[in-house]
Amino acid sequence: MLSTILIILLILILLGALPTWPYSAGWGYGPSGILGVILLILIILMLMGRL
Repeated sequence: MLSTILIILLILILLGALPTWPYSAGWGYGPSGILGVILLILIILMLMGRL
């Protein structure tokens, strides 16, 4: 249950970090790339049954 909420929250943060809004145009893809890696690690841990 907690891991599902965590993944949904990370997906929302990932969408918020995409450089499509004017305030984040100068950020590049760094923030969304870092959050994407964290999300990928969490998904792998869930599939392995460790989270």
